Amino acid sequence: MELPAPVRQRLGNFSRAVFSDSNWTGPESNEGPENEMVSSLALQMSLYFNTYYFPLWWVSSIMMLHVKYSILPDYYKFIVITVIILITLIEAIRLYLGYMGNLQEKVPELAGFWLLTLLLQLPLILFLFFNEGLIILPLEKAVHIIFTLFLAFQVVAAFLTLRKMVNQLAVRFHLQDFDRLSANRGDMRRMRSCIEEI
Repeated sequence: MELPAPVRQRLGNFSRAVFSDSNWTGPESNEGPENEMVSSLALQMSLYFNTYYFPLWWVSSIMMLHVKYSILPDYYKFIVITVIILITLIEAIRLYLGYMGNLQEKVPELAGFWLLTLLLQLPLILFLFFNEGLIILPLEKAVHIIFTLFLAFQVVAAFLTLRKMVNQLAVRFHLQDFDRLSANRGDMRRMRSCIEEI
């Protein structure tokens, strides 16, 4: 299952605009850009552990909500339930995009993961963590801190990985363009020699 073409194209354009490094000159290793792996082991490990941690976070958040539900004002009851539902839905999509983008080295998927993490998931968890009107319990504070650390690390790791992927794609593109140009020049030389023979 892949992202729809227009979404994929827009995320690709966004990634090239934000993550390309104009100072980068090419691959740092001796391997060709076709063979170099740019997926991040640290990001993948973080995603792996986050996949197992999230159910623990969810269960503890629901338990703490059950404990303090009767003393919360009505508007906070609605807000907390909505935020937990949003975090759950976003987390499923976010982890899927992170796995796909990192393991298969797909820039649009990883850019979607990065944007969901930075613009939606991190602010929602920080709202739950810092809003004093929610009557934050010690267990909630502990699980929110760990979840926030996961998200902060993933934002940084995904940014660095995206930057590396975009630079590698740029090098591949320029090499393919150069190979195509070289092939065209070779064809032109052969045509000239054939014309000269005639």
